[in-house]
Order: sequence, then structure tokens, then C-alpha cells
Amino acid sequence: MSLRLPRFAVDIVVAFQFLTRLPVPQVEWTPDGLARAVNFFPLVGLVVGAGAALLEKLLAPHLGRPASAVAVLLYLVLITGCLHEDGLADVADSVAGWSVEQRLAILRDSRIGSYGAAALALSLLGRAVLLAELPLEHFTAYLVSAHVLCRWSMLPLSYYLPPARDNDGQGARIARLTSVGSLITGSIFTIATVIVVLRKAAIAPVVSAMVVPLLSGFFYMRKFGGVTGDCFGATNQLTEIAVYVCGVWKA
Repeated sequence: MSLRLPRFAVDIVVAFQFLTRLPVPQVEWTPDGLARAVNFFPLVGLVVGAGAALLEKLLAPHLGRPASAVAVLLYLVLITGCLHEDGLADVADSVAGWSVEQRLAILRDSRIGSYGAAALALSLLGRAVLLAELPLEHFTAYLVSAHVLCRWSMLPLSYYLPPARDNDGQGARIARLTSVGSLITGSIFTIATVIVVLRKAAIAPVVSAMVVPLLSGFFYMRKFGGVTGDCFGATNQLTEIAVYVCGVWKA
């Protein structure tokens, strides 16, 4: 049975329903529901990141840094249902395609190839190492910022880029359907959150979170002629990694 909630509450539920495996109330589905919900994607990142930070604080007194980092990574994978990892692997596999049509066909293939396996392994290993290397005094700040910013990365992609497949797939549900209002409100929430938790150190993560969607967007246009749901997942993963790198970078 679907609940009747205010529109903003429905949009929040849809955002959590799409990006996580958290139990949420059932709401009435509408064709534009996901496009309306994108401005709440950074909020989902805040909740996911806060949960990961809390888990690390609970485990830190009992485990070493590498073990607690792996536990946090396992939590992140489970709570999102490998949604973004799947996107990264599919995009990596598609590089082997010779034409746009072949690359899009590879994106639809549920099997994982050598490029996809390598990308997935490197992503998991890289994030585990980076999480273990993050300074303890700034761990929560960078973890929360990474997950807010990586969810935000979907907003500019969905606002500026067309869908690679017209009226087909998750990408088509938000590509070029994200409103200016959603882009602005999601961006304000994201930047404000990152500034609050990182203060002066917010500049590098924010800049990196802008550069990754920009570069990946050019790549998607060249390889696919637009974006798919897998593209959003891949950019999400790359942005998360980029923010962690900012946290461990030694000047």
C-alpha cells in the first residue's frame, strides 16, 4: 500500500529507494519521480556517509586501520547494493567496443569482462587503501564529504548531457530532465555541507568533484553520445575516490 506524503517527502523516499537498499515506505510511482528526486541525491550521500563514519568510530577502538577500512567499505557496498560498482565495471568493459552501438550493447550485458573486473578490483582496493590512510582526525569529514559530493556528481551530468538511449534505461529517466532548480538546490546543499565539515580544506574536494564529472562527461559524449545509468555509477565511484585522494594527499 502506497503512502500519501507531501511531494518533497515522496522525492526524498524515491532518492533513497533508487540509490540505497535501505527500507523506505512505498510511494506512488510517477514518470518524473526520479528526475524530481535528484536534488536529494546529496542528502542520501550525507546519510550513507554518516552511517559509515559512525561504523568506523565503533570499530576503531577494536580493530586496526586496515580492518576497519575494509568493514566500512563492506558497509558501503551492501547499503548501495553494488549499484555504483556495477556501473563502473560496465563502463570499463564497454571501452572494448568499436562503435557506439557495440559499446551500448556491452553496457547492457550482465556478464563482466576483463576490463570491468580490473576496474572493480582497483576501485575496491583503492578505496580500502585510501580509507585506511585518511587521517583519523579528518576521517569523518572526508568520508561524509566524499559521499555527498559523489552523489552530487550525478546532478551536472543529468542536467547537461542527453540520454545515450532515448526513453530507455535509468539514464533516460533523468538525463536532460533535471531542472535548474534541482541543480541549484542540490549544489547549495552539497557545498554548504562540505564547507561545514571540512572548512578551509573543502576547496580541493569540491574542485575535484567538479573536474571528474566534467572529464567523464566528455568521455561519455564521445563514446556513447550521451549518458546511461552505468555512466552515473562510474562517475560516482571516480568522484568518491578523488575526494579520498584529496584527504591523503601530502603537500
